[in-house]
Amino acid sequence: MTTPQAGARDGRGGPVIALDAMGGDHGPREAVRGAVRAVREHGLRVVLVGRRAEVARLLAEEEAVGAMPVLHAEDALAMHEGALASWRRPRSSVAVACKLIRQGEASALVSAGSTGGVVATSTVRLRTQQGIMRPALAVALPTRPRPTILLDAGANADAKPEMLVQFAHLGAAYARSAFGVEEPRVAMLTIGSEPGKGNRLARKTAELLTAAAAQAPHATRLDFRGNVEGHDLLAGEVDVVVTDGFTGNVALKSVEGAVRFTLQAVGEAMTSTTIAKAGSLLQRRALRELRDRLDSDTYGGAVLLGLNGSVVMAHGASRAPAIERACLLAHDLTSGGISEEVRSRVQAAARTARRPRLGAAEDHAR
Repeated sequence: MTTPQAGARDGRGGPVIALDAMGGDHGPREAVRGAVRAVREHGLRVVLVGRRAEVARLLAEEEAVGAMPVLHAEDALAMHEGALASWRRPRSSVAVACKLIRQGEASALVSAGSTGGVVATSTVRLRTQQGIMRPALAVALPTRPRPTILLDAGANADAKPEMLVQFAHLGAAYARSAFGVEEPRVAMLTIGSEPGKGNRLARKTAELLTAAAAQAPHATRLDFRGNVEGHDLLAGEVDVVVTDGFTGNVALKSVEGAVRFTLQAVGEAMTSTTIAKAGSLLQRRALRELRDRLDSDTYGGAVLLGLNGSVVMAHGASRAPAIERACLLAHDLTSGGISEEVRSRVQAAARTARRPRLGAAEDHAR
């Protein structure tokens, strides 16, 4: 297969998206359908990576033969595989897609495969950007007027305070690139909103974030708003919420479970009586908008930030529309220069950290 060169962009100037065709509970059928939708509806440039014969047959069923290149990968990550998948399956579709990015023939990876397997494989194959300690998994929570970024959502169960400060910069870069937030408001998730609440990790992180907010250059300064609690995650009062991967994953799954319960309860209530059914008919548009807003697939999936290349992870149960949106997210992040935004913020933070702190008199003089 021949893929476009020229800086991982096609002849029309768009970034090339490498889609793991084999990942997910419904792959490769739904992955192929989603790719076809992304190409036909949005003009995206997608490369399908997977077992060539199987993918080609599905493209024929969609009457899309020749609509996009197919790169053969003889293996695939199983949905139950975790961190060791990178070593066990060096020829998986995710590994082959990462190779495309490393060679400059693609800019982003999209996969609905095992989160642990995709995180491990992409981290090993793409490596972190210079200065980044660990990549972080970021998700967009359905808040108003714009989404709130929660990270880390599961990539690092154990973290150090310095890592969480970097996660804050990664989240700020994501908020700017994906949602156009000029000065993202950052908060830390802990057990109380008052200063000094939480364990040693939370207290030290808050201290470092406060210092970073005061010392950094304006262009990369963190607008740290202090602590938030679990019930604040959907309040929309900040743009980025930072925590360790263990806490973040528990919080995310709790929010997802609460959303599913709420939608189910609303559905049952709206169909419980004849009058309720009649009322639901009058509110169909509003109910549909609410369901779409709370659907995690609406935002395209989670983003693994801090690597040399964009990685978007769709939900394992994703159908074609969710795969389509994940490709759109990968396209938008790459077009918006997410890697460059991350690089500039991290490098500026590192320079600030190395600079000697001025005394009060010198600060006043400046």
